[in-house]
Amino acid sequence: MGFRWRKKLGMGRGKVVVRRIENCTSRQVTFCKRRNGLMKKARELGILCDAEVGVIVFSATGKPYEYATSSMKSIIERYNKYNMKSLEKSNINAFQYHNMWQKEAIRMKREIKQLQDHNRQLMGEDLLTLTLKDVHMLEQLLEMSLHRVRETKDKILNDELEELSRKERCLYEENMKLRKMISMVESSSVAGAGDDFCLASMNCSEVQCETSEAAINVPNFSLQLNSSHSYHVTSKSRVANQLW
Repeated sequence: MGFRWRKKLGMGRGKVVVRRIENCTSRQVTFCKRRNGLMKKARELGILCDAEVGVIVFSATGKPYEYATSSMKSIIERYNKYNMKSLEKSNINAFQYHNMWQKEAIRMKREIKQLQDHNRQLMGEDLLTLTLKDVHMLEQLLEMSLHRVRETKDKILNDELEELSRKERCLYEENMKLRKMISMVESSSVAGAGDDFCLASMNCSEVQCETSEAAINVPNFSLQLNSSHSYHVTSKSRVANQLW
């Protein structure tokens, strides 16, 4: 029993793919079933909701099927009257929309002309049509505009001066850094030149010492040669005397 219950739970109606049925017999059978179901639903809707329902269905062969709660002719006439009223209403709405947009266009043209006239008056043109009050108001408006323009100009100039002063400070700091670097390089080069001079003087002194030592050794070597020569001469004279 439990197995059957699980089997029932597992079973379910699969999703039906709505597309044209290729088999003619199956298509005719399905048409009859769905047509009867549609007519049944229409009848139930008219009874339950007290609605006037009309359904017209044409088969694939062109045969008509219809259902109406009262009369199909009266339903169609009622539908046509409703369409005529909706069409007239839509025409009236379209006419009203046209008039509304036409009035809006006229209003926009009038506003554009007023703005153009005001712009010319601000430029000093067409002032003869103005009254004394209008001219005075125009003068006040121009003074206020000129004041705002001057304030904006002063602000822009101050901002530019601040930016230039900042750049000047940055350049001054970079210049000082470069000067410090140059002074350090110069000091290091002077110290290196002093060291080279000391090494050169030490090398010169060593060369002078070596030359002096060589000069001292030269007479000693000549003395040694003279003494050896005299020794050989005396030894030769002694051998000659012995022979005699």
